[in-house]
Amino acid sequence: MSISKKSATNISRVLTEALPFIQKFSGKTIVIKYGGSAMQDSFLRKSFARDVVLMKTVGINPVIIHGGGPQIGKELDRLKLDFEFKNGIRVTTPEMIKVIQKTLDLQINSEIKDLINSWGGQGKSYAGKKMSIIKAVKSKNKSLGEVGQITKINKSKLLKALKAQQIPIISPIGWSENKTPLNINADEVACFIAGTIKAEKIILLTDVLGIKNEKGKKISEMSFKDSKKLLKNKAIVKDGMVPKLMAAIDALSKGVNYAHIVDGRVPHAVLLEILTQKGVGTLINR
Repeated sequence: MSISKKSATNISRVLTEALPFIQKFSGKTIVIKYGGSAMQDSFLRKSFARDVVLMKTVGINPVIIHGGGPQIGKELDRLKLDFEFKNGIRVTTPEMIKVIQKTLDLQINSEIKDLINSWGGQGKSYAGKKMSIIKAVKSKNKSLGEVGQITKINKSKLLKALKAQQIPIISPIGWSENKTPLNINADEVACFIAGTIKAEKIILLTDVLGIKNEKGKKISEMSFKDSKKLLKNKAIVKDGMVPKLMAAIDALSKGVNYAHIVDGRVPHAVLLEILTQKGVGTLINR
């Protein structure tokens, strides 16, 4: 089957535009927080998995930290367990943490690994009490309940997986010294890990176009300094965007060079953000 001259030109333009970015990021590690609509829509799930395998194939090292808010919400609703959020963090009761841990570790993590493997990748699950690489203590904010604060990441396990050409898939459940699970915001986990392994980039998938200014227009790029100023503007940065921007700022302060807040509802959003000039979200440049 032949393609038209116009289609051939468009395809070649995309491929040649991607080349310098592939060369720039080959051998570098990119941490991706995967969540929101990108995890719910079947087409977007398959596209994301294929894009991650493509990244690995061209020499980029992706590390996935997944969320699961919508899936957790459905399961809690099914069990008639009421919940609320404070500054974008789910308040977690002892009864809820069991449901959250099971949904994230046993259901979502396994599904992502299976999809990645279906495209020829080598997914490596870090989920559950035995395989998790996240150590945590209970948050100082007692009103959040069974919510954790990260104390340590098993960096050697993660680097070993990358050296073996595997794609780490990390559940955002932390484990205390007495082996009890703690719920941790996936954005926070992703940025902590990015900072620990000095990743080149952190990409946070969300369900909005990116960060918007006072006029509601997407900000395509901003400096680290401007992002810290913007965080104080509660009229613009609110709800679920708060932990995302806080986590991005934290990652940049720990040595990550670029943080992206990207609309995961856009097909191939991660590839477009990494391998094209304009991208599709908000880039914060250290």
